Amino acid sequence: MSRNQKTLAMRVLEGHNIPYTAFYYDVPEHLSAAEVAAVIGLPPEQTFKTLVVMPDRPAAKPILVLLPGDSQLDLKKLAAAAGEKKMQMAPHREAERITGLEKGGISPLALLDRHYDVFVDETAILFDQIEISAGKKGAGVLAPVAPLLRLLNAMLVDLSTTV
Repeated sequence: MSRNQKTLAMRVLEGHNIPYTAFYYDVPEHLSAAEVAAVIGLPPEQTFKTLVVMPDRPAAKPILVLLPGDSQLDLKKLAAAAGEKKMQMAPHREAERITGLEKGGISPLALLDRHYDVFVDETAILFDQIEISAGKKGAGVLAPVAPLLRLLNAMLVDLSTTV
């Protein structure tokens, strides 16, 4: 991805007058959120990955979860917060099919028009800004937390379990 190419996520932020810093990085195969953090020079706990999670009931809409790069999702905590009995991670191919975005490039900003429920780990408020995917593999945005949460209509909850 070229350094001056804007993604849908970047245009969404601009359209809502939310300042951001764009990051572009080379992705050999796949980088974990912690590896992305190292490449762009941020701590892994400030670099949030987007997970696609499925409620365990027929025809349920997927839920998007933003989680720090150094954490793992606690599915029981998410189910309780979402009012669901049980939840499971969408397999990578399924997440790509559902969102139309490539693994490593799934961003809630690029999926705003789908009106998915978005849950963000409560540790996001420890930072003025967090980094999330810009909707394309190899691109991210560092954006202020409060306006980002409002734009995503996100629920801030304790979702992580330490690795």
